[in-house]
Amino acid sequence: MISTYRDCDIHYTVSGKGPAIVLLHGFLESSTIWNEFVDSLSETKTVITIDLPGHGKSDVFGHVHTMEEMAEVVIYIMDECEISTATILGHSMGGYVALAMAEAYPERISRLLLLNSTTLPDSEERLVNRNRALRLLDENPAPFIRMAIANLFPSEKIYDYEEIIERLKNEALSFPLKGIKACIRGMMQRKDQTETLRRFSNEKLWIAGKSDPLISLTLSKELAKESKTPLKIIDGGHMGWIENKNEVLLICI
Repeated sequence: MISTYRDCDIHYTVSGKGPAIVLLHGFLESSTIWNEFVDSLSETKTVITIDLPGHGKSDVFGHVHTMEEMAEVVIYIMDECEISTATILGHSMGGYVALAMAEAYPERISRLLLLNSTTLPDSEERLVNRNRALRLLDENPAPFIRMAIANLFPSEKIYDYEEIIERLKNEALSFPLKGIKACIRGMMQRKDQTETLRRFSNEKLWIAGKSDPLISLTLSKELAKESKTPLKIIDGGHMGWIENKNEVLLICI
């Protein structure tokens, strides 16, 4: 399906019937990462997947895609689908968008699931790396995109997921560079949402990977405790729903 937001096309899918769940992908991903999840969840739920602006088949609407603006897109799609409340599952950058929703529209979230994500803003080191990424995208984008996708998986698991990694790389290479850079700038501007998560009064869960190369388990434990959020630790790295599909599915059902 296609909706129009700020004169931009936003692609999304709706499947199944029952309580709603919205699946939000991460950086350099698209709604296609949830295909196998949709097949399983749609048996008992209304499943909505969205290509966040600048990713997948959705258009770019600005120089910066802030997490708050992308949260507005999600609310817009929920309204179009006549969904008043839903479980929100956000992976990585999708988790940042989910937290922006929890800040502005807590009443629209019946259950908040953060998958391999964090409430913290970028560290100084991460900001340096983001600026470097923007330069690399201007100079030679393909090697950066390929490397960024590979880095989502633990180095010892690269060959186990070689086919999936190659598919993710090829898809990310089709995204508009303006959209990729707009999301990087948006992530650079995001704020600390630990207090937002602590105040969120409906059901919530922090899902962390034992060997996540981007967000350490130690940090996840600290932030989950600080935000008073139950923590579920699963085997795998940053791509938890790929590396441990059945366990994440059980959480969503």
